[in-house]
Amino acid sequence: MFDPTYPPTNAEIESAPLRSQFNGLKDLIDAVPAGPPGQNGSDGTSVSGAIMDGVNTLNPGDAAQASVSWDGANVRFTFGIPRGQDGASATPITSFIVDGVSTLNPGEAATVQTSFDGASVRFTFGIPRGNDGSQGQQGSNGNDGGQGPPFTNFIVDGVNMLNPSDPASVNVNFDGNAVRMIFNIPRGFTGNDGGTGAQGGPGPQGPPFANAIVDSVTTLNPGDNATVQTSFDGSLVHFQFAIPRGFPGNDGGSGPQGAPGEVTNMQLNSAINGTSNNSNAVNTLVMTVSDPPTVGEVQAIASKLDELILALRR
Repeated sequence: MFDPTYPPTNAEIESAPLRSQFNGLKDLIDAVPAGPPGQNGSDGTSVSGAIMDGVNTLNPGDAAQASVSWDGANVRFTFGIPRGQDGASATPITSFIVDGVSTLNPGEAATVQTSFDGASVRFTFGIPRGNDGSQGQQGSNGNDGGQGPPFTNFIVDGVNMLNPSDPASVNVNFDGNAVRMIFNIPRGFTGNDGGTGAQGGPGPQGPPFANAIVDSVTTLNPGDNATVQTSFDGSLVHFQFAIPRGFPGNDGGSGPQGAPGEVTNMQLNSAINGTSNNSNAVNTLVMTVSDPPTVGEVQAIASKLDELILALRR
């Protein structure tokens, strides 16, 4: 028996109840009376087409409606279909595809198989044909009574997605063998966005670095830009300086080449390495830097760097 309340909103498709729905629709169609027998030898009237008079969009939760009438030549349908509840934002089903319709023998149960490929619901129908009608009475002019061509197929040519609140509709035409339908169905309203989550708590304070170390000082050519590279190993700030040496001073003129000195370059370098450098006058920077460093702490480091650079210049 056809149940206009099935399927309920948001229900999953199940083959057995859906098969029962199609059987119920078939029973309603079979109950439409055949055309009256002809008089004076006229042919019996047969069904030649199906006409969709209208599809009305109902509110969510309303029972689906279907009415069938017979105008003497066509089966006429009027549907009332409730729209779905407004749901959260999600990828809608945008199409229904009928992969095939098989004609079964009279008396066999109608069947429907469904599948979902990620975007479209796909149907395969098995619909029994009606019992063979009786032959019409002999016509007055000797013409035999004949049976009109039945339609055996329903084909869904397309499903269009409409805006929310647009009325649902269906376009129907008959090509001489199949009833062809194009459905226009409004999508549900867009759901509200979820609220902002709670803010996370503050993270633990990182370990401060307790000292600054100068790893190396490289002498550049006069005119080169001084550079400084820094790194942090988890507790110490490491510096690598590159400082240009000064330009040679002006002298009173070039004199003759002097005699070799009494000290070799190796001895001179050894003596220089053992003497105090100009940087000895620069005090070490002893401070504990906050995390994050303050403007005053950064300025103190910059000032100490300037003092060191000036002291190393010759």
